[in-house]
Amino acid sequence: MSERWTPEAARAWFAALPWLVGCNFTPSNAINQLEMWQAETFDPETIDRELGLAASVGMNAVRVYLHDLLWLDDADGFLNRVDAFLALADRHGIRTMLVLFDSCWHPEPALGPQPQPRDGVHNSGWVQSPGVPALRNAGEHRRLEAYVKGVVTRFANDPRVLAWDIWNEPDNGPEVALCDPAALRAKADLVVPLLIAAFGWARAMDPVQPLTSGIWLGDWSAPDLLSPIQQAQTGHSDVISFHNYGVAEDFIQRVKWLKTFGRPMMCTEFMARPAGSTFQAILPAAKELKVGAFCWGLVKGKTQTHLPWEAWENPNIEGLKDAWFHDIFDNSGAPHDPGEVEFLRLLNQIDMVEA
Repeated sequence: MSERWTPEAARAWFAALPWLVGCNFTPSNAINQLEMWQAETFDPETIDRELGLAASVGMNAVRVYLHDLLWLDDADGFLNRVDAFLALADRHGIRTMLVLFDSCWHPEPALGPQPQPRDGVHNSGWVQSPGVPALRNAGEHRRLEAYVKGVVTRFANDPRVLAWDIWNEPDNGPEVALCDPAALRAKADLVVPLLIAAFGWARAMDPVQPLTSGIWLGDWSAPDLLSPIQQAQTGHSDVISFHNYGVAEDFIQRVKWLKTFGRPMMCTEFMARPAGSTFQAILPAAKELKVGAFCWGLVKGKTQTHLPWEAWENPNIEGLKDAWFHDIFDNSGAPHDPGEVEFLRLLNQIDMVEA
C-alpha cells in the first residue's frame, strides 16, 4: 500500500501545474449524478458543448461527481462513459477531479429515471452516495470497496485525472442541516470509519494523482477545533481542499488557517453571488495566494442551482438580489452577466476573439 504524500511531494506536484481555475460540472440536462452517467441519459454532445463554454473563459479543470450505484449496475459501461468524458474534457484542455462519495441532499438514491426538478427548489434531485441505508449497513461496504478500487484502478495513471476527491461534505445531509451536535456526532460515528477506509482503498491502488476531501463547516483556526470528520479529512488528504461561500475576507482568513498544514490548497466550491462570493471578489485573492478555485455550476439547467439555497436570504448584500446564485451561462450559451465573463477571460488571459 502506498503512503500519504509528504508535504514536499504535494508541493512539488502542485508547483508543476498552472493555476487551477474551474467549476463543479453537471451538464444542464442532468438533475444529478445518476442522470449524468446512466447509459440512457449520458449525453456526450451536451457535455462537449458545455465544456467548451468552460474553456472559453479560461477554465482548465472541472470537478465531477460519480456514484457507487453506477458501478453496481454496470461497472464496465460506467467506466467507459467516464473515459469518454475525460476525453471530451481533455480536448478542451481541461483536467478532471473525480468525486467518489457525497453526503449532500437526498439520502436514498435509486437507479432508473430520475425525478423532474421541483419548481423553485435548488438542487431538488441531487442524491447522496452512498445512500444512508448503505452507509448504515456494514454488509454493503464490500461493494463500496470494489467501487472505489475499480474506478481508481482504471484511471490511476491517467494524466487527464487531476485528483481524487474521496468524499464531498461527509458531515452534510438533511440530518445535520441545522448543525445539531447530536446529529453531527451520529453522522460522524457512521462516516468516519468508512471515510478513512475509502482513503485507504483509493491509496492502495497507488494512483499518481493526489487524494483529498474538503472541509467546510466551522472554525479551523486551531487543529483541536476540527471535528472528528474534519480531522480524518485533513489527516488523510495529500492536498488540502475546502469549501467557502463567504466574502473575500472570510476566504483569505480560512486560507491563512489552512496554511498550517503545509500543503497545497484548493477551494473546491465557491461562488454564491448574493452572499458576496463572486468571481471578482474571490478569484484575484485565490490566484495571488496560489489556491486552486472551483466555482459551483456552469450552465443553468435541471439542478436549478441558479436559485438560492432553501430559505436563504442576505439583506446585507445590495445590488445582487436578482443575480443567479450559482451558474454562469444559460443553456443557449449566453452569459448571465457579460461583464463577469469578460472578467474571467481577462483574468485567465483568454483572447476574447478566439474564445
